[in-house]
Amino acid sequence: MLEHIEIEPAGEVKASVIWLHGLGADGHDFEPIVPELKLPETAGVRFIFPHAPMREVTINDGAEMRAWYDFIPHSETSGDEDIRQSSHEVRAFLENEIARGIPPHKIILAGFSQGGVMALYTGLRFEQRLAGIVALSTYLHDFRATENERTDANLALPILMAHGTHDPMIPIMRAATSRENLVRLGYDMRWFDYPMEHQVCLEEVEEISRFFMEVL
Repeated sequence: MLEHIEIEPAGEVKASVIWLHGLGADGHDFEPIVPELKLPETAGVRFIFPHAPMREVTINDGAEMRAWYDFIPHSETSGDEDIRQSSHEVRAFLENEIARGIPPHKIILAGFSQGGVMALYTGLRFEQRLAGIVALSTYLHDFRATENERTDANLALPILMAHGTHDPMIPIMRAATSRENLVRLGYDMRWFDYPMEHQVCLEEVEEISRFFMEVL
């Protein structure tokens, strides 16, 4: 498996959250969010923060950085091959948690930006029912492929999407279109937007916490 960070609960592990970072960051990026979620100890949630592989990124002049896929502006299907490969890496974490005794319906996939793309891509194609997906400041990659490749196991899955109204990296309209496409496919969508840029705010963290407690 990819290098990663794990944060264990104080008591028995009953559920897992696999949280995927954005372009150029690493698994440490969302580590500080764990205490901010204020989850009760009884929830027994293990947090896993994988580090994406290093790769050259076209949008950043070919500079090498941690990225789940190469991103080429104005291309709807840019990164296809990278996304498929990274999805295998993410699936390895899902399968490992199941092997460790966590039922799939007690596992949440979460991600920010590129990590959110990966959470949606992988979760909707996974063959066992998950607890839910959290997709922050992100979008759905290749709607048609998703429609064709999604699994019955995760039909009507709870999905939380949140976005900044002033996001200069991923325009909110792209996220809103993704939301509408997911609604058309019958997923249980929750949508929140906030007056912010490409980031996460406190009110958003509170909604994520409520979502975690609901689906777990």
